[in-house]
Formats: sequence, C-alpha cells, structure tokens
Amino acid sequence: MLLGKLVSSLSGENGDNNKKIKITKKIKGRVVLMKKNVLDFNDFHASIIDRVHELFGNGVSLQLISAVNGDPANGFKGKLGKPAYLENWITTLTSITAGDSEFNVTFEWDDEVGVPGAFIIKNNHDNEFFLKTLTLEDVPGEGRVHFVCNSWVYPADNYNYDRIFFRNKTYLPSETPAPLRKYREQELINLRGNGTGELQEWDRVYDYDYYNDLGDPDKGQRYVRQTLGGSSEFPYPRRGRTGRALTKTDPKCESRMSLLMSINVYVPRDERFGHLKMSDFIAYGLKALAQVIKPGLRCKFDDTPGEFDTFQDVLDMYEGGLPMPSGLIKDIRENIPPEMLKEIFRTDGERALRFPVPHVIKADTSAWRTDEEFVREMLAGVNPLIIRLLQEFPPASKLDPEMYGNQTSTITEAHIKNNLDGLTVSEALKNTKLLILDHHDAFMPYLRRINTTATKTYASRTILFLKTDGTLKPLAIELSLTHPDGDQYGAVSKVYTPAEKGADGTIWQLAKAYAAVNDSGYHQLISHWLNTHAVIEPFVIATNRQLSVLHPIYKLLEPHFRDTMNINALARQTLINAEGILESTVFPGKYAMEMSAVVYKNWVLTEQGLPTDLIKRGMAVKDPNCPHGLRLVIEDYPFAADGLEIWSAIETWVEEYCSYYYKTDDIVQKDSELQAWWKELREKGHGDLKNEPWWPKMQTCKDLTETCTIVIWIASALHAAVNFGQYPYAGYLPNRPTVSRRFMPEKGTPEYDELHSDPDIAFLKTITAEEQTLLGVSLIEILSRHASDEVYLGQRDTPEWTADTDPLHAFEKFGKKLAEIENRIMSRNNDKMLKNRVGPVKFPYTLLCPTSEEGITAKGIPNSISI
Repeated sequence: MLLGKLVSSLSGENGDNNKKIKITKKIKGRVVLMKKNVLDFNDFHASIIDRVHELFGNGVSLQLISAVNGDPANGFKGKLGKPAYLENWITTLTSITAGDSEFNVTFEWDDEVGVPGAFIIKNNHDNEFFLKTLTLEDVPGEGRVHFVCNSWVYPADNYNYDRIFFRNKTYLPSETPAPLRKYREQELINLRGNGTGELQEWDRVYDYDYYNDLGDPDKGQRYVRQTLGGSSEFPYPRRGRTGRALTKTDPKCESRMSLLMSINVYVPRDERFGHLKMSDFIAYGLKALAQVIKPGLRCKFDDTPGEFDTFQDVLDMYEGGLPMPSGLIKDIRENIPPEMLKEIFRTDGERALRFPVPHVIKADTSAWRTDEEFVREMLAGVNPLIIRLLQEFPPASKLDPEMYGNQTSTITEAHIKNNLDGLTVSEALKNTKLLILDHHDAFMPYLRRINTTATKTYASRTILFLKTDGTLKPLAIELSLTHPDGDQYGAVSKVYTPAEKGADGTIWQLAKAYAAVNDSGYHQLISHWLNTHAVIEPFVIATNRQLSVLHPIYKLLEPHFRDTMNINALARQTLINAEGILESTVFPGKYAMEMSAVVYKNWVLTEQGLPTDLIKRGMAVKDPNCPHGLRLVIEDYPFAADGLEIWSAIETWVEEYCSYYYKTDDIVQKDSELQAWWKELREKGHGDLKNEPWWPKMQTCKDLTETCTIVIWIASALHAAVNFGQYPYAGYLPNRPTVSRRFMPEKGTPEYDELHSDPDIAFLKTITAEEQTLLGVSLIEILSRHASDEVYLGQRDTPEWTADTDPLHAFEKFGKKLAEIENRIMSRNNDKMLKNRVGPVKFPYTLLCPTSEEGITAKGIPNSISI
C-alpha cells in the first residue's frame, strides 16, 4: 500500500505590519479499479480509445467534498476541493485477464475542505470502468480515509448529475454531517429515476413494474400470458422496471428481447453479474438454451424417439453421454462464441449431453426407489418445507366447498390401521405420529386445465408415520382428479398403499412418482421461485431507492441482494417466460406462473422465519428448555436441526448490529429513511398485499431486527436449502420427475398388462420424457453450481465494509459461530443414530453447511440469491 505523503511549500507576502503565510498541501491517494472487460478478457479496443482520450487531456478527475465545511455559495453543501486526475493511465500496465488496476491521484489540499466525506468522480474517457476503492493517507487531522465504491462509472456524458461516492462511514439520516445531507438526499433521488422511458445499461434507476413481460402476444395466442401483479385475482411481488416498449397486440404487455440479446436485459449495472460470474453463467447456460437445444433433441436418438427405453439409458447421460445430432452441433456452433465451445463440448468431443453423476445415485443407483429414501427426502431433500404434522383425520381441504365441492380426503382408517405399529389412528394423532405431504389444495383448482395439455397428473396427499427410531414410513398416497361433471361435485380420488412385488409394486412406485411430480412442481414454483427469488426483489429495489449507502440497514442488507435482480431478469427472459424452460419441463406448463400468483395471496412475511414456519406446520412446539426455544416433533429433521442453528446465528448477529445504531424504539420511529423504506416496501414492492394486518409496524427495535433477520434468512439459508440440492437430488430425474404423461394404468388395459411384462418401461413412459429430461437436467445443473466468485454467509467481499469497530467485531463473531455450526453439522452426519441424515442413498445432508468450493457441491450458503 502506498503511504500518503504530505508536501508543504511556503510563499509569503511582506507588509509593514503583516506577513501572510499560505500553506499548500498535497495529499496522496490510491484508486483501485477494473477497466472495461468482456468475459475474462480485457476490451483492448476500449483500452486504446481511453489512452487517446488521456493524450488529449480528457482523463478521470476526482474532487473531494468536505464533511465539515459547507459552501454558502452552493446551498451550504460540502465545499469542493480542486479536481485531481488519475496519474499514468497510459503507462499503467493491465494484465491480459480482467483484473484490478491501481492508480495514484494527488489532491491539492485546501484547509477549507477539511476532512472529506465524499468525492465526485468524472470519467472523461469513452468507456466505463468498475471503481472499487479510493484510499487517502495522512489526511490532516484524520489520518487514513477510505472510500468503498464498488460501482460502474460510465462516461460523464451519460449522466445528468455528478457521480458521488461517500466515505466508509455509517450515519443515521439525522446524524449525517450537515455538509453531506443534500448530497445524500440527491443521490437517492437519482437512483429512483423519473419513472419514464426505456432504461439503458448505464442508468442507475431502481423502479417497479408488474410481471407483464412473460408473454409475447405479438407471436400469437400460444404466447399470451396473464399479467401478474396489480390485481386481487393475480397478485404478485413487483419486479424491476426496464421501460421497454409495449406490444402491438396488448398495450399492457411489455415487448420482449431476442434470445441472443437476453443476457443484456436491463438491471442497474451495479446489479449485474461480475465478470467471473457472467463468464461462468454463459459457459454453462448456453448448453441449456431451449430454442437452440430443443429442435435438435427432437431428432431420432433411437427406435423410440423421445423415450428412455431402460434405466440404463438414463444412466448413460452420466456414464457415457448421449451423442449429439449433427444438426444440433451445427446450430450450437453458429450461435455460440468460439471461446465457449470448449466448455460446452467439455473434453469428450461432441458428446455435449453428458452430465456429472448426481449425488443421489453415486453410491447406489437404485436406493432412490426405496420407501425409506422417498420419505427421508421430505425431511432432508431439496424441498423439506412442505411436510407437516397431521392434526385431523381424514385430512381436510381449505378449498371453497361452493366452488369445489367436497375435497375431504378419502383415506380411511382401514387403509392405514395395519401399519401403525399397534396404534389406532386417534392414538397416532394424539402422539404426533402422523404427518402429511399435502399438495392437494395447491393444484386441484388448476388440475382440469393442466390435464387438457400433454400432462396427465393428479393432486396428491401422502400420509406418513413416525417410527420409534425417528424415521418415517409411508402409509398411503391419495391421487385425486377433478369430477367429470364439474368442479362443484368435488374430487374423484383413489388411495394407494405400499406394495413391493408384481403389478401392485409397480403401481406403488408410480403413486410415489405422481406425488414426487407434485412436489417437484411446487418446489420450483413456490418454495424456490416465489418464496425466495420473487419476494426478495422488492426489498432490493426499495433498499436502493430509500436507504442511502451511508445507512446502517443498507450496509447490513446490501450483501444479501447481490446478483438477485440480474438472475431474476434472466429468468424472465428464458426460464419462466411463455414456452420457456420451466414451462417446458415442469408439469403445470403454461399455468405455472399464474398458479404461483394464486399461492402468493396467502404469503405472509412474518411466517417465512424458520421458527414460525416450523410451529405453523406443527413440526415444532415452543419449549424454553430446548435450544432455540423450540422442541422438534421429529428430532432428526436435518433441515430444521441445521436451519435453527443458522437462524439463531443470523438473529444474534442482526440484534447485535442493529442495537449498536438503534438504542431505543424512538430512534427507529424517527429514522426518516427507514420509515420511507418500509412504507414503500409494503405499498409498492408488495403492494398487492399492502392492507394485510400481519405487516410489522416498524415502530420498535424488535420490528426492525425480526424483519432484517427474516430477509437475510430468505436470501441466504432458505434459498440455499431449496436451490443447491437440485442437481444432487433431481439431476437423476426418476428420483424427482417433473412431469407425468399418462394416468395410472387401470386393470384390463394394455398399459396395465405392461406393468407385468416390463415394469421399468411402464414407469419411464409415465414420467418425464427424454427431451424434457435433458432440458431440465441442463437447467438444474446450472442452477446448482456455485460460481467461482461466490461470497458466503459470514463473509464480505470488502473487508472494510464499515468503519465502525463494534459491528466489525460482531460480524467476526458471526463468522466464527457459523464455522462452529458447520463442524456440528458434519458431526451429526457421522452419528449413526440419526438415520435421516444420510439414508439408503448414502448422501449426507449438507445443504446448510455455510461454506463451499466452486461447482456442484450440495453445500454452501451464499449471502444472496445469486443463481
């Protein structure tokens, strides 16, 4: 690190009785930035142009802004120092791969500026750069002054205001030094924009819009989709506004970008992936572009195009790879940059459709079929959030009987009484021995429409029994269809019970598959997309619009929003859009997003915290004598056991941090930015639910800490639990099929006869087809990867993220606590008494281990929803 230098020169004026001495001082600074780059390579054209600008005196200038002295001529805003320029731009060498560059800058010191609290930067080059930090040494009366910037700075002509960066200090609005207040307020105004026009990549505007960009009505009726948000029928969290033109066919629907331009969909540039993340994402993402891959997959692979003939065919995806049709190879080569081809084709020539072996079949390729593994994954799989205690028998429905008739379960005591280990149903209920995985109400209202498509499926309920060793066993699966005469006549249901051999054994395997299809769809649409990605985006937008970078809550939450707007925008372009990858691979098809909007009606922020969620599902009860004040109904519930430790660590960290700045409830109430943030979050970001009574009032320190804890939990641990196990568990799609294509075979039909003659074929013909499997597995391989530049819970990408020592010490303690939790998780996985942690597949539950390496690891909690 360069040491600051102080150079003084004296000049005097002589008079008879007066001698005026003016002291000129120079302060040395160091700027760290990254020049414009494309993927991992510097843009040499841009570099040359910028050097030409330097030769003509158009450099990068910085002006310090006083934090102590206002300028009366400028509305008492902080006094400005003289402009200083980055030195030696032309001669500073830049590495071949994109990386940091360091530049000196020398400020001519003015005593009237005093201690700087911010600076203005003007980029007079023709190209943008990523400004990381400015550090000043030996500032008179202060010493070292550090600015954390982490922002793209475009040419000055792109802005109608000055780009300002603040010193690494934290201030509540009322405590902000007077010379900086107007700068603070103006910066938030700049970030809000004016709500008009199409936003460009250099714009820094955070604004709201409805999900009116999923369809493409100009392409025809097939691509028409419901606008989500702005109505009581289809409420939805808001997304980031792009301002693109509306379609010709529907003036309420936003036009779409071409596939190849989708990577540049607008989000504020500072919300875009970093260069390492972007290159990782493109390298793996191009494999899964539906519009490129799908036509080729329709080519004839074998004698039964579109079908897996045996389970070995499925395994060949991982063990040998599937040969690519020549037409598809040509399409890929014409659409993909040459530097990416090596990654797409890997190292095995043109067998591009070869995938890593999913964890669930690494040790045993058939253990996934056991009943033990089927139910274990409800506690320790990719969607451990749905299972709940059964508190009434038979299970009831909450659907409106006037619209849907009698939807009460048809499972009777006769179906399950012989499998209750000697208990009656009432005794099993009383002893908290019965549990349920219930997807009936979520899908029944849409089932009639879903089954008019190629999908043929059911709404399912699965009843489970808690054994004395802490494991579960399935008792019955109910599969329900809509009544042929109309929804008002109730459900038509059939109950299946466990069987091991013959046709009954295959039927039981199919019943489990239909239940898994329901769970896969609910997982992707609700547990994953809606309850993490979609609900957090309004928090990202509101935080940047209403909380200054100087605000303590901004500094607390900002790391947990990294990349979220970018991945959500990309999802709208290729994943959740009309005819996108999700519609093509998950059973609700074109109704998928509309269904998630109906479920959002019942979303409650305060129920997203883990303790409240567990209590609501009956999976835990309050007990002050137990750790975290809760006693788990199933002690060996890996997601809950690990999650409660993570939750508690987050909660403690947030309480310690917030209490440093908010000593009393009165400070919370008088924090103008905080109150504006909370008002906008409720009334705009989640505006369709603004009148719900459950919203915290944000009047107390408790309101603040509980809300921030929930937000951090959702963005970090909850997302990790439902995301990074996707490929490890569902990369082998027979374990978690996403589609069923025909109904349960009935006696007397050729399909039923096939259960005897070739049960594997009967199973494979029912679940996700070959084309959908390849596309779906390609997608979740991308989604399950940790990027090379990931930042995990308990870490920060900038060590000096605050100048306040007490919060830094609390954060260090938080990191150490997470390391201890990780060790305990590993210890639990080695405890043979805890049978739900590893299971028949011999795959330990590690999804809530805080740290990870790059790649598909089935562990690691990133700070944010970054993939």
